[in-house]
Amino acid sequence: MTARTVLDRFPASHPRGSWPAEEYAAARRAEGIPAQVVMDLTTDTFLIVTDTERTDR
Repeated sequence: MTARTVLDRFPASHPRGSWPAEEYAAARRAEGIPAQVVMDLTTDTFLIVTDTERTDR
């Protein structure tokens, strides 16, 4: 089973929009962490997430 881990959060109201979140995710990908940016509409926040394998079955 796959779970998502939130690595960081950035407010959607940032003057540069999603750029800070995209830059953070790109830096994590450069480190070998498969990070992606998703939008949490409930909190109006960009989340940087990565998929992790769950072993607690």
